[in-house]
Amino acid sequence: MVPGPGSRVPGPHFKGARRLFLATCVTLFVACTRTPNPGTPEPRNPEPARIVSLVPAVTEMLFAIGAGDAVIGVSSFDSYPPEVMSREKVGALIDPDFERIIGLRPDLVVVYGSQTEFIARLARASVPMFRYEHAGLADITVTIRALGDRLGRKERADAVATAIEGELEVIRRSVADKPHPKTVLVFGREPGALRNIYASGGIGFMHDMLEAAGGSDIFSDIKRQNLQATTEILLARAPEVILELYPSEGWTPERRAREIAVWNGLPALPAVRLKRVHILTEDRLLVPGPRVAECVRVLSAAIHARGPA
Repeated sequence: MVPGPGSRVPGPHFKGARRLFLATCVTLFVACTRTPNPGTPEPRNPEPARIVSLVPAVTEMLFAIGAGDAVIGVSSFDSYPPEVMSREKVGALIDPDFERIIGLRPDLVVVYGSQTEFIARLARASVPMFRYEHAGLADITVTIRALGDRLGRKERADAVATAIEGELEVIRRSVADKPHPKTVLVFGREPGALRNIYASGGIGFMHDMLEAAGGSDIFSDIKRQNLQATTEILLARAPEVILELYPSEGWTPERRAREIAVWNGLPALPAVRLKRVHILTEDRLLVPGPRVAECVRVLSAAIHARGPA
């Protein structure tokens, strides 16, 4: 099922990364039950000079299109590019600091489309907004172009988006003639156990990345962005490759080896027999931003690798 208000979201393998994990998961799955309209700009101030972004993916986009100098405030979970560490932290999806944001005197605030109450407060204060909603891989470049239109940086944004699309096409061509192994993309489970496993479903950013990388999603027929997968379901679907994605904090080679070994409890899985279980611990893999082509390359290398990572 799709995480939402009050729903149980899977925890990561370490406490220190839990907040980042939850934030990025919400970022990936927000607004997944309606037609996406990524990047809804307000028709005011064509070239904002003071921008606050509550969305890490959009923060990266702003810097990528050359608008980083205008970014004065970012979410509590922003960590890339490094320049964001010098910006004011103003809360995030569930805890935006309205007073701090207003105190920064922004002429544009990037918000999640699901932040209904917060959006209403900004509207009452006559603060222009860029409303972000994300669904699939293609919406990343749609959003980049929408930002370019909103910020008067159309040429640079189009160049960035076109480059991303070109890189993704190169990857797709590179795997077109390779086998597309049955793959499951896991983004959460209990540490040291095969319980409360959460995996990508057949729509959305993660699914699109997996297929662009040359994998065949075992849950492509389930039209949800994510689902809870039991060991019985995994045995029935028989993935040949298992990819687990987590934030980077707290991982060591020893921890990675221990968690990969947990899958030995299901020796009937082809991925386990073939030693094609990979744990990928990079924050960028969970952010649907301008580094997405790099992320697809990482997934592709893991999908087509032989033996353990």
